Amino acid sequence: MDLKITPFKALYKAAGYSANAEVFTAGGPPNSDITAAVLKAFTSACQAPAPSQVLIPKGDFKLGETVMTGPCKSPIEFTLQGNVKADGGSTQGKDRWVVFEKINGFKLNGGGTFDGEGNAAWKANNCHKTFECKKLPISVRFDFVDNAEIKDITSLDAKNFHFNVISGKNMTFDNIKIIAPAESPNTDGIHLGRCEGVKILNTKIATGDDCISVGDGMKNLLIEKVVCGPGHGISVGSLGRYGWEQDVTDINVKNCTLEGTDNGLRIKTWPSAACTTTAAGIHFEDIILNKVSNPILIDQEYCPWNQCNKNKPSTIKLVDITFRNIRGTSGNKDAVKLLCSKGHPCENVEIGDINIDYTGPDGPPTFECTNVTPKLVGTQNPKACVGPVVKAPGKE
Repeated sequence: MDLKITPFKALYKAAGYSANAEVFTAGGPPNSDITAAVLKAFTSACQAPAPSQVLIPKGDFKLGETVMTGPCKSPIEFTLQGNVKADGGSTQGKDRWVVFEKINGFKLNGGGTFDGEGNAAWKANNCHKTFECKKLPISVRFDFVDNAEIKDITSLDAKNFHFNVISGKNMTFDNIKIIAPAESPNTDGIHLGRCEGVKILNTKIATGDDCISVGDGMKNLLIEKVVCGPGHGISVGSLGRYGWEQDVTDINVKNCTLEGTDNGLRIKTWPSAACTTTAAGIHFEDIILNKVSNPILIDQEYCPWNQCNKNKPSTIKLVDITFRNIRGTSGNKDAVKLLCSKGHPCENVEIGDINIDYTGPDGPPTFECTNVTPKLVGTQNPKACVGPVVKAPGKE
């Protein structure tokens, strides 16, 4: 495979980069394996003294396990124009496919596709049922990546998570497309943990697990204009499974649409938690629902496949939680369920102006509260559980 180095001055001038930037192109014949070419191109770009670009041109290519590690001497732009398909032989029994790690100043774009070719592997994935499960690779990992923009990229049929984001700062995901069947197990769209200052914008996620899942240690996350479905909704958690977990703070979900998801807006913590941490400042606002099961759900008894002791209440503290202007239709009668821990009842939960309809035979929709007295603002449909009622700001 050829490794071409060509000037790309105009692009980097427009992006504010050095006029002496170079492009390192990794390509080959159609359907060829470009793993070695990609690694060679990234290594050259990482050592370049000025901002540079790695380019995978249009076409279909195979790609094996590819780990691209910094730190690099200058910012890197990784432009995927083609479609890369996972080479199952090089990732079998491993937990990763494409990895970007320890990079400061990074762009991933180009309109191309990471195709995880997960169809055959999903049958082997029973991680949602047991701790003892066969490893399947996450499609794209971002580990310790700071000051990054991931834009105009598609992830198709991941074997495991589509994107996994750990310990990053100041990252933006914009116009991402994530696609997998509703029955594909453990295919979270974007999973995040231990990050600060992440934005997920203008993104469409259709997958078999959480569209977006927020792990421990997250700070200052904005999710805006995301369309989710099918999938399991937008979830904070699960939290409390491990003893080393950190607090979660300042999570904002705005102007999103949920379509036919198994859950809607969810916070989930394990009973018999292995740690005592706090999740605070979690806000859901201006959300449209279309036949979403369990549209609003706080579940502090989250215990998949009986892997915990439900007799021990969750030790995760939930504080300052708001659900505002949530409207649309539910897929079952459980429109709102606030199931908080008897060990640490939820504090300062606000429900403001919700309108969730359900017309099924077991209706009408219900609003359930356990170990919480929510503050009610504006109007609630269904009728809320008992709590202090206040007028919405600016309303008579």
